Amino acid sequence: MSDSPLIDHLLELRNRLLRAVLVIVAVFGSLAYFANDLYRLLAEPLIRHLPVGTQMIATDVAAPFFTPFKLTFVIAVALAVPFLLWQIWAFIAPGLYRKEKRLVVPLLASSTLLFYAGIGFAYFVVLPLAMGFFTSVAPADVAIATDISRYLDFVLAIFIAFGIAFETPVAIVLLIWSGVSTPDSLRKKRPYVIVGAFTLGMLLTPPDIISQTLLAVPMWLLFELGLIIGSFYRPTQKQSGQSNSTEE
Repeated sequence: MSDSPLIDHLLELRNRLLRAVLVIVAVFGSLAYFANDLYRLLAEPLIRHLPVGTQMIATDVAAPFFTPFKLTFVIAVALAVPFLLWQIWAFIAPGLYRKEKRLVVPLLASSTLLFYAGIGFAYFVVLPLAMGFFTSVAPADVAIATDISRYLDFVLAIFIAFGIAFETPVAIVLLIWSGVSTPDSLRKKRPYVIVGAFTLGMLLTPPDIISQTLLAVPMWLLFELGLIIGSFYRPTQKQSGQSNSTEE
């Protein structure tokens, strides 16, 4: 047995980080050949709405090379998220109580699926509507020629915003499970939540009403879903005391 538990934990953390990096590199390596195809797929919501005879441009000399690979790396990280979460779970699990373990696993799985769902909603619903809106309101004497790097940054911002917004049910369940709030208390705050959802939609998305509304409304609906799920778990002091005495 080691005389330094801290060193053991640091070594385990290093090993798990190395595994995570290796998995990301392996996924990136397997997708690198298809980098241009992946970017073309990402740009499809914009390309289908571009006026006839126009196309995307690259204002930076190296952008045609680096931008598709930047996208590929982001996709590799996104695909590796389940493995990354598994490594995090394996690292923290020994320090959790049995009751906490039963809650953390579903939360990790559901948070991953919700994040992917948010990205899917942004790609299949938000981007086509937003791109159609942007291209339709352009002045008649303005040629639409979107830079590929700017478009990637725009889309990634949308994906991150919707991925985080779709985590709302998980956040609600955690608030109720930790005893910070209760379902009844959160229901009373519903008007403030709706206003906050539209405020976040304004801050996290580009300055157009379509993206803001399409982010705010799902956040509100997911808040309601979180309340429904959280209602099945109402921690009490008695339950907490019994749990602690049992585990100890």
